[in-house]
Amino acid sequence: MSLRQLLDVPAPAKLNLFLHITGRRADGYHLLQSVFMLIDWCDTLHFDRRTGGVISREDIGGTGPALPDNDLVVRAARALQQATGCEWGAHIALEKRIPQEAGLGGGSSDAASCLLALNRLWGLELPLAQLMQIGLRLGADVPFFLGGDNAWVEGVGEQLTPIALPAADFIVLKPPTGASTPKIFSSPELKRDSFVSTMREFFASPCVYEFGRNDLQPVASDLCPEIKIGIEILRQQKISARMTGSGSAMFAKANQAVDKIAFPDGWIAKNCKNLFEHPLKQWRK
Repeated sequence: MSLRQLLDVPAPAKLNLFLHITGRRADGYHLLQSVFMLIDWCDTLHFDRRTGGVISREDIGGTGPALPDNDLVVRAARALQQATGCEWGAHIALEKRIPQEAGLGGGSSDAASCLLALNRLWGLELPLAQLMQIGLRLGADVPFFLGGDNAWVEGVGEQLTPIALPAADFIVLKPPTGASTPKIFSSPELKRDSFVSTMREFFASPCVYEFGRNDLQPVASDLCPEIKIGIEILRQQKISARMTGSGSAMFAKANQAVDKIAFPDGWIAKNCKNLFEHPLKQWRK
């Protein structure tokens, strides 16, 4: 693959189809079960290899506020340099389309696509196992985006089992405000004792996209009441929605056009489809 082709790299969002908190470790990390599913809502990263080892980043187009200079993309690039001793640098232009503070994994996905792209652009040829180790230090969701498949997720988010999911259409909805992940997980009201489920139970359910619940949703809805508003708007359209991740985005399996539904000003609503695999899966070794 030529370097020119590396200048346009997608970074897809994900949905948590359900999220059960099954316990808490002695170190404070929560044990969870979930299914992570890739969707066709993507950021785009553009790369230009530079000499001298300098990493620079700019925001181009996209939506939302500018990201800090030391965001996850820059940290991913520097972590790859440090892990390999690589003397190449890069200028990275990020076109941000996935909303921030949404629970859609946009920052983690950007970091994973950065690791995959620079691994090729710099000629490092690190195997996936090494990229996974670097990614996990950047964030719990980064290994999922590196893995390339939709996955059954357990542990603290690091245990990934690839699964196949049926094609479906979704509505994804994001209010203007976000939800604070630290506040949600530190809340004494958070349910932390959900029963452990199995993949057999998941696939035996009448609709895998309606299996279980999101244990974070009650606490997140109190912190961000717009989550309740969004779910009610969709309920009035006879669409059953739930929060993804730690919010504040919501999703529902539905093929109704979002431009036919009235949402408050400042809300982002998008029709999406699920992806069967990550667009860069073929770049893994």
